[in-house]
Amino acid sequence: MPLTFTLDPAVTPDLRDGVLDLWTDVSNAGGSVGFVPPVARETIRPELVKHLVAMAEGRTRLLVGRDEQGRVAATAFLSLNTHRLMTHWLWLYTVMVHPRHQGQGYGRDLLAAAADAARGLDGIEAIRLTCRGGLGLERFYASCGYKEVGRVPGAIRVAPGDDRDDVVMLLPLH
Repeated sequence: MPLTFTLDPAVTPDLRDGVLDLWTDVSNAGGSVGFVPPVARETIRPELVKHLVAMAEGRTRLLVGRDEQGRVAATAFLSLNTHRLMTHWLWLYTVMVHPRHQGQGYGRDLLAAAADAARGLDGIEAIRLTCRGGLGLERFYASCGYKEVGRVPGAIRVAPGDDRDDVVMLLPLH
């Protein structure tokens, strides 16, 4: 059953808690979304609040995918550039699909929905994202049309002695 995607959903307690639960579950399953397992909801909450503030200020847009039960199953945050020379592209952050839904093509669906959403924004010509090397994420993004345009070796320290590359990917939208 495909996910139902919504750009800029109403921020309700249900949505907020659904995104927080998703972020916690993805993190604890080893997902590369800013935390290292084990992590508690309360550790993630301040980062979610930052995203919600950026949304309220109009700097960030939220794309949510819901499963057939209406639960938050996937998210991506589209962050607009404020630098006047870079407003023609946006950042894609916190790209997540719940572990129970992985392997069903929902990641590809989420990225396609994010590209469609970005195309609908005035003046946006490309999407840029970063991912943690060493997990095969760059291969996944490449299979969805993104190109690796930069790499900073060892920029992400997951744990002492476990440094990963920070990989920059770009998707032109035309």
